[in-house]
Amino acid sequence: MSLGIVDPTTKANEDIYVMDIEEIEKALSTLNYLLTAQSLRLWQGKGPLQGGRFYSDFEHILNTDSIREIREMTSGVPYGKRIYHTALGHYLQYKVAPYEDEMYSWMRGAAAHIDGEKIYLKDIIPWCQKKGNIYLRKMLLKETTPLCKFLKPFALSYWEFFLKIIREEYGYADYIAYCIDKKGIDYDAFYHFLRQLMDETQDLYFEAMEQWARRSLNVSLNQLNRFDAIYILGLAEFDHLLSSRGSLVDHLDFFKYWNIEPRSMPGLHLDVNFSRRKSSQAMCFILKIPDEIYLVMNPQGGWIDIETLFHEMGHAFSGIFTSPRLPLAQKDFATSHTLSETYAFLLQNVCFSQPFLQEWLGLSQRDAQTIVYYKTLKDMSIFRRYVSKFLAEYRVFKEEDIGNGNYYSRFLAEYTGFYYQPEAHLLDMVPEFYSLDYVISWMAEAILEKRFIDNLGPEWMFKTEAGEVLKGWWRSGNRYELDTFFAVHNLGKIDKKDILNRWQENIGRGPPA
Repeated sequence: MSLGIVDPTTKANEDIYVMDIEEIEKALSTLNYLLTAQSLRLWQGKGPLQGGRFYSDFEHILNTDSIREIREMTSGVPYGKRIYHTALGHYLQYKVAPYEDEMYSWMRGAAAHIDGEKIYLKDIIPWCQKKGNIYLRKMLLKETTPLCKFLKPFALSYWEFFLKIIREEYGYADYIAYCIDKKGIDYDAFYHFLRQLMDETQDLYFEAMEQWARRSLNVSLNQLNRFDAIYILGLAEFDHLLSSRGSLVDHLDFFKYWNIEPRSMPGLHLDVNFSRRKSSQAMCFILKIPDEIYLVMNPQGGWIDIETLFHEMGHAFSGIFTSPRLPLAQKDFATSHTLSETYAFLLQNVCFSQPFLQEWLGLSQRDAQTIVYYKTLKDMSIFRRYVSKFLAEYRVFKEEDIGNGNYYSRFLAEYTGFYYQPEAHLLDMVPEFYSLDYVISWMAEAILEKRFIDNLGPEWMFKTEAGEVLKGWWRSGNRYELDTFFAVHNLGKIDKKDILNRWQENIGRGPPA
């Protein structure tokens, strides 16, 4: 099967390039590499956003007629949907790049002025994580509200243009229909399921979080805002327990229990030194599986660093150990990253398990119990934040009222207890309902952890067998979607049971006296 693609750069469009699926896959793999490499440079602070200028060399593929042909050509082909949506994704990125460039150029210069200090938007999270002054965070809320109002029209223009393309050029009824076609998720069912889960866990969460707010900040939860949430959930008040436990990269030696040595792995590049130029958000950039993977983070000190490092190592390992013999569609292409996020959450929670805290970090039993309690409560709060964001995003896209931030502010206050400005909702939105991907992955991770405990005991993370199981799973790369992965490995159905049990067991008993 082949595709006749018109090259728009030729005279009168007379020349036709005949490409088969394999050639299209190779071109898309190259585009994946170039786009990820550009993002990597941006994250490392090595250059401004380039707007995907490399896309101009692929205009013979990145046009509406060619994308439609790719859809027809790959219909019914194994993994054909991945090929189509990878092509469509690049086309959409190509088209919206001018809007994205304009938005980020304004965001780069946007800053709040707090007590004589200039805080750029990219630095707000690390600033809040280490600033225990509640008054300064209230000032930050006041300062950022007009900034969000100023930036909102740029974000809105981006989304309006994106929605126009998928409707008029590709026939999707709305954004939800586009996401359903790409990921195969019943968003309406999750909307109702998650609202019920929030109600079911309301008392457990709010009783514990209210106590934490009063103990840590000496105020009621309903007086706190999103920036207070960043501080309290960053666990900075417990950083003293970790202060003498070795350097950040020393903790990578833990993986020797699984016969893995990250600091000497070909293909894995660790960029984990502090730099003012780098983004404050950690990210794993998978340029070429399994040969070129970069883990970029900007350490700030404390628990947040080890948690972030282990989370990103989950992504890195799932790429590094992927079999190079897999075809591109099973290795480099994916319509969903929930399986990779599941691995990331699993490793993230390893470093907050009681055996790890006591045996690897050397904490006392009581200190370890304290960390387990507050880390579980933190996770529950962030889980509820992801749920709230999904619920809000689903409503605005369902009602075709993308500029309405009231659902965002309402759901986040109702389910987390923290106040979020409605003006910030578009700046806090990740495309394709990625917040729901986090929620699904976290429920799946709890199931995997329970399976390891049942098979290898509470100290499973110190067993070589655990590493062998994980490496076996990682070898399959993106071959399986998350539901299929669970079915293939007889892991059962992804549901709320195990994560609910974790919350009830670790939070319900209260903090150590």
